[in-house]
Amino acid sequence: MVDLKGQYLKIKKDVDLAIQEVIDTTAFINGKAVQDFASELAAYNGSRFCIPCANGTDALQIVMMALGLKPGDEVISASFTYFATVEAAALLGLETVFIDVDRDTFTLNIEALKKAITPKTKLIVPVHLYGQAANMEEILRIAAAHNIPVLEDNAQGIGGTFTFSNGTRKKTGSMALAGTTSFFPSKNLGCYGDGGAIFTDNEELAVSCRMVASHGQKIRYQHDLIGINSRLDTIQAAVLRVKLQHLDDYCHARRHVADYYDRAFQSNTKITTPYRAAYAHHVFHQYTIILDESVPRESLIEHLKNKGIPTMLYYPIPCHKQKAFENRGRVSGSLTNTDYLTPRVLSLPIHTEMGTDQLEYICNTIMEFVK
Repeated sequence: MVDLKGQYLKIKKDVDLAIQEVIDTTAFINGKAVQDFASELAAYNGSRFCIPCANGTDALQIVMMALGLKPGDEVISASFTYFATVEAAALLGLETVFIDVDRDTFTLNIEALKKAITPKTKLIVPVHLYGQAANMEEILRIAAAHNIPVLEDNAQGIGGTFTFSNGTRKKTGSMALAGTTSFFPSKNLGCYGDGGAIFTDNEELAVSCRMVASHGQKIRYQHDLIGINSRLDTIQAAVLRVKLQHLDDYCHARRHVADYYDRAFQSNTKITTPYRAAYAHHVFHQYTIILDESVPRESLIEHLKNKGIPTMLYYPIPCHKQKAFENRGRVSGSLTNTDYLTPRVLSLPIHTEMGTDQLEYICNTIMEFVK
């Protein structure tokens, strides 16, 4: 699904040098590379502040803690997403309100969002799933009307952009009160371990997030609130500084792969290729097709596996049906699109090192099964 070795070999010299510099200084925690990376990533993303942390899940939890959310407060998000999005809320005793997604974009359904808001709603968490931006203009408009903060889950969308109706363009993760991302190795901007970050233009929130991520301290050994220990280590920051210089190229390469898939499948009525919203610059963290109900998905997966082609199901069980949420959270309205997509989606290999031979082989193998 991802060729991290091939990607590394292209930047090996720079990555090895960056890692060696950290080893030479032995500043493995909070070294200079961490602060440099935070500044560079904030500038890239068009955000005033960037707070690195240990992973994308922590990033979500840190923001929720910094906002002072209390048990019982409602957080609206999609059920069709990775579990971490709603897990962070559950860890804090917040009430997750699951709503539907659009069938085409896989992101928060606007009408479902409007109907889900109650006096207890304290946060809305749209997910830029698979690299496609959610409809942030409408989400922000609705949130502002109800004075509800918005937190963008940008773990899969870093490098993407959203164009507002007035022509203004912003990076995903920079539009709401706060945004978070993940540097899991397979991400468009991935490190060689775990890592995450928080974006915000709000200085007060930035200060609070830094405190929460560092045991609740602003001054060492003075703990003003209960926090957690969540740091991006210096070696990972050094790697990310190198890879950040290539992020736009990585996103372009993924779009090139997506273009190839689109052309290959355009005449097949049993395969729906990813929708590209006019307002979004899709960065294709995943390339996810929707299969017609007549196509036996498990048989196709087995067919591809036998031909040496990996696939993934993102995600086989929606969050509201996970055992962990049997007695918590609630569903708002119908999840018709979620129920439609779950048994039909299939993600194909997509990464920065894919060549035409690989793509042709994958597409031909799929087309010989899906006729």
